[in-house]
Amino acid sequence: MTDATRRRSWTIDRIVPLLAATVVLASIALTLNFTSWWLLLTGFVAANLLLYSAVGWCPASLLLHRLGVPRLAAPCPAPPGR
Repeated sequence: MTDATRRRSWTIDRIVPLLAATVVLASIALTLNFTSWWLLLTGFVAANLLLYSAVGWCPASLLLHRLGVPRLAAPCPAPPGR
């Protein structure tokens, strides 16, 4: 894997918000079509996002780490000097 490919790969720091947004949108759709109890799922996702931002982990990030997803992308190379 080249450096350019590694920088563009999916990391935990990108997947967790994407997963949270997907679940929130699904929760809203379920709330509109069925019952308002599905908003509890949105609250659960919000609590996990707060946990993730405060301490750097949540249940989803732990699972992704066990699956071998990298935590951070490789840093961008510095531009050549003048």
